Amino acid sequence: MAEPTLVLDGPGWRARAQAHRRRVAGWTGPHRDRRRRGEPHPVWDFLFTYYSHRPAQLERWDPGPGVLLTGEGAEGFCDRPGYRRSGDGVLLDPAELPQRLRTTAAFVHRLLSATRSREPRLGCFGLHEWAMVYRTERPRHGSVPLRLGAAGTDAVVESQRINCSHFDAYRFFTDAAAPRNSLAPTRETQVELEQPGCLHATMDLYKWAYKLAPAVPSELVADCFELAADVRELDMRASPYDLAAYGFSPVRIETSDGRARYARAQAGFAERAAPLRDRLIELAADVLDPPG
Repeated sequence: MAEPTLVLDGPGWRARAQAHRRRVAGWTGPHRDRRRRGEPHPVWDFLFTYYSHRPAQLERWDPGPGVLLTGEGAEGFCDRPGYRRSGDGVLLDPAELPQRLRTTAAFVHRLLSATRSREPRLGCFGLHEWAMVYRTERPRHGSVPLRLGAAGTDAVVESQRINCSHFDAYRFFTDAAAPRNSLAPTRETQVELEQPGCLHATMDLYKWAYKLAPAVPSELVADCFELAADVRELDMRASPYDLAAYGFSPVRIETSDGRARYARAQAGFAERAAPLRDRLIELAADVLDPPG
């Protein structure tokens, strides 16, 4: 049975919960405001629509395993999966988590361990977004103009080799673009193909963090969210869309300088992602084999 490694009294854990809410409110607040006004955002909406974690869920605080919460209000955590009473307080115990979370943890551990074992590949240059609008009259962000126009966008796709290893990007390629990719990723080959240089694999650390909740400290979920937001910005600045009206200057991957700039940023994100991935692997292992 898990024992606490940290004890937080009422003022201590409430302060951490408030700090977490303040931190993520910089993202959830503007998103709610835009939604109330009916104003879609081609860059930031992705973080709350493609990813299924709702703003209220992101704002909720969990301490992660091994933290004993004491004082007034701590017993309320017992309404959440995985928590149990321990002495004078409440503790998240991985052994108490439901089986569905163990199934998720097994996949996350396998996927992230495989991803970690590979060297980052930095030669995709963000062409996945271009492949999603190649030879189509209905681009995904139809209200945002293409920076080079349709013909210019198609010419960029035709001038370069596409090397997308991420299934959840590849599946949005147009029918004309899919055969141009050097790989044909599937859900079944996801563990085999994902690699740490991929921007979407890096963004997805946020998905795996919240899917393991409440077994992941909310501070780590927020770290993964912030990294996903930074990656999303590069992803869209390197896309074929003209986002000047939203305050984003382009990373012109149709040029050699732009591709070099993209690869440098991609390498930096891979470096930032590595310790977050390591921690998620450890936490998934704790769910699968709870410390005794």
